[in-house]
Amino acid sequence: MGGIATFLGCARDFSEGREVSKISFEAYGSMALSEMKQLRIDAIEKFKLLDARIVHRIATVTAGDNIVFIAAGAEHRAPALEACRYMIDELKERVPIWKKEITPVGDAWVSPHP
Repeated sequence: MGGIATFLGCARDFSEGREVSKISFEAYGSMALSEMKQLRIDAIEKFKLLDARIVHRIATVTAGDNIVFIAAGAEHRAPALEACRYMIDELKERVPIWKKEITPVGDAWVSPHP
């Protein structure tokens, strides 16, 4: 591989000007896993990758915790970098994972498409 690009998404302690103490992730398990597998295949084909990985936690996390990890390996850096961005953007659009922010003033489900 000539280029390996990674993306690591972490939990923030703020959102929309509000303090966030925790974030809870839920998923439609089998469908989410199936769609992430298909997303990986799509990225490999679209960007001619040598390999790719997608991992997303389904848990309650606190600020600083890792949430999602994406890696793309290709012969050159450009397709690896482009594929990383594609996979995180598509994951938010296609994969049935939901996020609830837990704040001092109450909990709120958050749209994955701000």
